[in-house]
Amino acid sequence: MKRAALIIIGVLFMVINVYAQEDAASVIEKQRLELDRKEEIIKKETERLDTLKKDVEEDIRKYTALLEQIDKSLKLAQEISDKRLKHVARAYEAMQPEDAASRLSGLDNDTAVQILLKMESKKAGLVIGMMGPQKASNITRDIAKLKK
Repeated sequence: MKRAALIIIGVLFMVINVYAQEDAASVIEKQRLELDRKEEIIKKETERLDTLKKDVEEDIRKYTALLEQIDKSLKLAQEISDKRLKHVARAYEAMQPEDAASRLSGLDNDTAVQILLKMESKKAGLVIGMMGPQKASNITRDIAKLKK
């Protein structure tokens, strides 16, 4: 009977061992499937992020080109404005200093300053000299601020 009990116990250990191996294999298979699933999720997320990155880079290229175009337009507008201002300054230079002073005194200080800055220094000085003392000092102060 002892021998039969030992055989039964041995068979039981073998059965338990087989179940344990099957259970371990099942756990390993489940883990492998879970890793495969997570790997697929990571792959899809990586693809999504790559697409987003390309979209962002394309948007950056478009906006950079647009900013360059705006910058060119602003420079062109500034050049046109400078040409017009130079033309106006030449007209004031052609006037008698008293007449130019009278007309510039009627303008706002910013405009008068811009015109005077485009004039020859000697002629601008004569015109400022013909202005009233308050207007002349205000314009002189504004010119000094700009040249700093």
